[in-house]
Parts: sequence; C-alpha cells; structure tokens
Amino acid sequence: MSITETSDLWWKSAVVYCLDVETFMDWNNDGIGDLEGVANRLDYLAELGITCLWLMPFYPTPDRDDGYDITDFYAVDSRLGHLGDLVEVIRTANDRGMRVIADLVINHTSDQHPWFLSARSSRDSPFRDYYVWRDEPPKEQREPVFPDEETSNWEYDKKTKQYYQHVFYKHQPDLNVTNPVVRDEIAKILGFWIQLGMSGFRVDAVPFLLETEAVMGGDNLLPDPHAYLRSLRAFLGRRSGDGVLLGEVNLPREEQSVFFGGADGDELTMQFDFIGMQKMYLSLAREDAGPLVEALQSRPDGSPDSQWANFARNHDELTLDKLSEDERAEVFAAFGPEERMQVYGRGLVRRVPPMLAGDPRRIRMLYSLLFSLPGTPVLFYGEEIGMGEDLEQKGRMAVRTPMQWNPGRNGGFSDAAPADLVSPVVEGGFGPSHVNVQTQRRDPDSLLSFIRRLIRHYRNSPEFGWGAFEILEQPRPAVLAHTLVWGDGRLVALHNLGSEPADVPILLKDTGKSQLNDLLSGEVMSLTDDGQARIPLEGYGHRWLRVVREPDTRQY
Repeated sequence: MSITETSDLWWKSAVVYCLDVETFMDWNNDGIGDLEGVANRLDYLAELGITCLWLMPFYPTPDRDDGYDITDFYAVDSRLGHLGDLVEVIRTANDRGMRVIADLVINHTSDQHPWFLSARSSRDSPFRDYYVWRDEPPKEQREPVFPDEETSNWEYDKKTKQYYQHVFYKHQPDLNVTNPVVRDEIAKILGFWIQLGMSGFRVDAVPFLLETEAVMGGDNLLPDPHAYLRSLRAFLGRRSGDGVLLGEVNLPREEQSVFFGGADGDELTMQFDFIGMQKMYLSLAREDAGPLVEALQSRPDGSPDSQWANFARNHDELTLDKLSEDERAEVFAAFGPEERMQVYGRGLVRRVPPMLAGDPRRIRMLYSLLFSLPGTPVLFYGEEIGMGEDLEQKGRMAVRTPMQWNPGRNGGFSDAAPADLVSPVVEGGFGPSHVNVQTQRRDPDSLLSFIRRLIRHYRNSPEFGWGAFEILEQPRPAVLAHTLVWGDGRLVALHNLGSEPADVPILLKDTGKSQLNDLLSGEVMSLTDDGQARIPLEGYGHRWLRVVREPDTRQY
C-alpha cells in the first residue's frame, strides 16, 4: 500500500503541534495573542515540518479555566479575533500543507453560558435538562478532579434549590448527554466547525463524557455510552470523510481499547498514550528502558485504522497517576523535587529541559525517542526551542507562557507593556535572552534545527506511523532498541537512557546483504550476512538506522 492510497488516514503519519492562541503571537500588541498572530507565524510552523495544528480553546469565555469554560460554542473570543480571522488561519494552514483541529469541550459549559443562565433561572426553563440536577447529591462520589480546589462534584443553586453536577470546577456545570436535544446540539457544533474547514477535534476528557451511570447515580442513563461515541465518529465521517477524533483517555489499557472501538476501530480515531508517557519518565528517572518497554508491549491490538499519539509534554499537568506511589515518588525526586513543581499530588508542572537540568544530550535523546516510537508525535508549542516553565504561575499555567520568538522585549511575543501581557514571560536561564526562535534558526546545531531534522526524517519514513513494531532484546537495561517494518522498509531505532556509553548488539532476520544508514548522522555501517552488527552509542546517545539492501540507490 502506498502513501497516496492511504491519504484519508493522514493522521497516521502526521506531526501535531498544539498551541494556545492567547500565548503564541500578539499581532495587535494588546498583550494577548490572537489569530492574526497565528496566521503570521504559519510559515514558521511549515518550515518546522508541522502537518497538523491543534488549537486550544478559542471560544468566548470568562477565562476562569484558560478558555475551557465556554459561553458560546459557535464563535471566537473577541480578544483573539473573529471567525474571519480563524478562517484565514485555516486557509493559510491548508495552503502550507497543514490541517487544523480544534479542542472539543463538550463535557460542560461555563456557568455564564446562556443555556445555564436560563437553566438556573427556573426549574421550568427549556434549558433545565441541558444540565444535571438533583435534590440531594449522591452519598458516594468520586474524588474531585481538582482536589485542592473542589471538595464535591455537586454545587447547590440557591434560586432553584437543587444541586447541579460539575465533574471539574463549580463554574463548569456538566452537560447532560443523556438528553437527545443536547446530543443534537453537540452534533451541530461538530458540523459547524467542520463546515468552516476544521479537520477534526481533540476531544477533552472523553471518559467523563460517557460516564453517565457512575456520575449521575442511575438517572436517565445512556443505554450504551459507547454507541454515542460511535455515532459522533460516524457523523464526523459523513461530514468530512477523513476527520479525526483525538481523544484524551487516561485509563488502564483494557479500557483504552474500548474507546478505540476494539477491532472495529469505529470510536476514537486516536488516543494519547498517557501510560507510555508516564512509564517513559519512570524509565528516564531510573535510566532503565524496562518500564517503557512494558508500556509499549501492553498496547492492545486493535484496528489498523486506530493510532496512538505520543507526547513528552502537553498543555496540562504532566500526570503520573498511573504510576504506583513509589514509582511516582521516584519521578518526583528526579524531575520535580520541590513542592511547587508538583500539582494535585499526581503530576508535574514543568517543561522538559528544566526537568533534564538543561542537558542537551538527554533532551535530544528524549525527542529522538518521542519521534521514533510507533504512533503520531505531538508537540506543545515552544518544545522545539526548549522553553522552560514559570513556577510562579499557578498549577498548569506554569507551562502556558508566551512563546519566545526573539531575545528582545517580551521575547518578541508582544510590544505591549510587560504588565499588560496575558502571562509573564519566562525569566532566567530559560528566558528569551537564552532560548528563542530567532537565534536558533541561525544555528545549525540548535535544538530547533535538531527537531526540524527529526521531523524531516520522520515524514520521509512511513515506518514510524505505519510500521509493525518489535522490541530487540538488549543486555544493557538502559538501552531501548526497536524495529519498525512497513512494506519493504525497515528502521532500527536505538536509544541509550543511561549516561554510560554502550555497544548495542542487534540481530535482524532476512536482511540479505545489507547495510545500516544512520538517518541523523549520515554514517554507514555494515551488517554481517546473517544480519548482525554492534552499534556504539554514547551516553544518552540515539540513532535512527535504515536497513538498505546493497546495492539499492532508491534508499536514503
């Protein structure tokens, strides 16, 4: 099967880039990033090699939860621009070979949304059943998602003398998806943005959307919650043909399989591999590839039309909730030993370079690993230049700081007064004077140049997104060696998670007379006739090796 024959599965080999409009680029210099700023930085993203742009919420909002508290699902927040600006972003991105997906936040609304204002005005409101109400909260409740800020999942409304459900913050009342009118409204939301040119959605907190029985205590249940998810996928398919639902599903492996739709692959198109991410950091802390290998091998078999999304950093806290308490303590000790670096007792609010003490060897090895794992890589804005966090900011906001474009005032994000910025610019060793796009674009040895090189080879190597994955057993615990095979193409990826150099033995079957071409360094090494080689790796070293039969002038 050729790449052109699989273009409707474009996401299998995409490079996704997540950005927050309000912190990416301020074009009108009011201190808040805007869509016009995004449009004027799309050439930079195209140069980087990005093929899919994921926009965090840009909808009208009181902004009590960084845009995830929405007052209108069909509009753009006026601080960021208007619908015309968004269409210009989508059109320009498409012209540069990039698709655009949007955050789909349909678990809840803002308590300032007109639906909820009407719903809480009277028990007879036509919007009352858009939300979930009870005379008394259930005696047994799950722990709040944000235990340091909420003590219950139910809030009392004095006017109508009932409690409304909020799995997240009390200012985010949950939508009642058991109501068919709400489900129809959600379909209209998807249809609206698809019609405007979106190529799909990153679906927020999917399990909470479907957990009507556990959360609502048995009232008016969806007979089959996953049938609803299948209906959303089918609706998207009818409207767009090749649209994607990228789901946030932080659950054990067996439950993740269900959210893919199992072997049928008819629910979520993609899921973030939270377990792989958490085990990756445990492996880094221990300098032992074992936990990550275990996580990769535990991925459930499913439809070939499903895909994992890999990430080293995202826009939320770096959750470690699937690790044991002892394992989490190891990762905290290695990468976030101070209390201010931790959040909710389960996660980190740090970016990668500070966690790795700025060591360029470990940073580059980690991103080489990210791009070589089977699946689709996802970058959070600023990762490509090695931005740091601002620990003076509360919780997850520590990593949502202004993009650092140049070493000048406000990092080139805005010409507004620093006090007027939506968020302070990072200071210190990871601030704009040391870490910025302008300087790194001119330096062939910069992290930006390295990430751009990784992306180029990733996009030229369909094995990463499509290939069959296999671990190569190693005598050194710190070394992760794996192969990816797709058609007649084969890649070998080697990563040394330890500080000590290692000679890595590999044995590849059915290679014939072949050689290994290192895609990243250009070095050429020979395989023996029976497919063996010993490959030297430096401490925190990495290699991407293409198996090339001799002679074969088609390979590179």
